Amino acid sequence: MSMLQNVSVAKQANVYFNGKVTSRSVLFADGSRQTLGVVLPGEYEFSTAEGEIMQITSGEFDVLLPETTEWATYPAGSQFELAPNVSFSIRTTQISEYCCHYI
Repeated sequence: MSMLQNVSVAKQANVYFNGKVTSRSVLFADGSRQTLGVVLPGEYEFSTAEGEIMQITSGEFDVLLPETTEWATYPAGSQFELAPNVSFSIRTTQISEYCCHYI
C-alpha cells in the first residue's frame, strides 16, 4: 500500500546518527503504530525494543541480521522481520526509505 489512511502523524521527527536517519511515527485508530523513515548513505546499527517488520519502500538496504555473519540485500518491495530486544545493522549506498510495522 502506498498510502496510509485515517492516521495521526507525530510532528516531531525521530532523528538518529546526526540526521542521517530520520523517521516519523504514524498512529492508527486501533492503537497500532508504524514509522516511516529515510536513511542517507552509510552504515548504522540499531536495537529493537519490540518485534518489527521492516518494509523497504525505496532504494535498497544491505542488512546484517541478528545471529548472522553475512549481509543480505533487501531491495524496494521486500521486507525482513526482527524479534524484540535484538541488534542489527543496515547499510546503503543511496537514499533509501522504509516502513516499520511494530508487532
